[in-house]
Amino acid sequence: MQLEREIQGYLNHLAIERGLAANTLSAYRRDLARYCQWCEQHALVEVRRIRESDISAFSASLRDPEFGEPLAAASAGRVLVAIRGFHRFALEEGLADLDPSQRISPPVTGRRLPKALTYEQVRVLLKIAGDAESVMGLRDRALVELLYGTGVRISEAIGIDLDDLNFDERSMVVTGKGSKQRLLPLGGYAILALEEYFVRARPALLAKGKGTPAVFVNSRGGRLSRQSAYGVVSQAAERAHLGVEISPHTLRHSYATHLLQGGADVRVVQELLGHASVTTTQIYTAVTIDTLREVYATSHPRAQA
Repeated sequence: MQLEREIQGYLNHLAIERGLAANTLSAYRRDLARYCQWCEQHALVEVRRIRESDISAFSASLRDPEFGEPLAAASAGRVLVAIRGFHRFALEEGLADLDPSQRISPPVTGRRLPKALTYEQVRVLLKIAGDAESVMGLRDRALVELLYGTGVRISEAIGIDLDDLNFDERSMVVTGKGSKQRLLPLGGYAILALEEYFVRARPALLAKGKGTPAVFVNSRGGRLSRQSAYGVVSQAAERAHLGVEISPHTLRHSYATHLLQGGADVRVVQELLGHASVTTTQIYTAVTIDTLREVYATSHPRAQA
């Protein structure tokens, strides 16, 4: 079908010219495949035949159980973002004479504030993250210290190589989304945990493999996978008995929230997190404002009428 070929052209553009990350590209492919299937069922075989009313009808079908598993508002919005990108591409490439998605708005979603741990909860988690007497425990502690100490994404953490670390400068280079690099400061606790791991654990793990520049190594001597790194955090959370669900992203949220609570400028936090827009970072300011409001309400003599 011609529409399918046109969508594939857009996906190729995202992969080659835009350099989208593999996970993001996979999501676009999945969402556009759903759109393509719907269009085929409605005899829309090429992009120039699609009108605004068609996209509106498809949008409604995303949340209608009669048309399959209904999507949450956030997921439906993600699908529409992919569709709008495709139609803009089609117009720019001369595949269509207009962009029928231009006036289509994604469903309104309620703002979800990030879940951040208190510093005391983080302290307990870090203390229990790894057994200091075992090879794997030293690695696990270094990983969790790095995640909270730098706020990096789990995919960024497992992608770090030895050459990315500079203990003399107390810094680290991280490759984030879209292969963009940023320089991050390394805290003392993270450096100590990494040094101990390098001296007492990493050589033993490397001996089981063929050699790798990766900082974090698995039990076979290769680069630690995303799933295994996620498991390290999950297992530490279970042992800590904190009573809350914790993921690597929880540590990233906590890092940002604690920086802002400590007085960091939101634009500095934006740079540290690697956010393209400060708008993404500003959601954390709502968390800190809620904390300030609670303190004010319980502490100021004129807070309650």
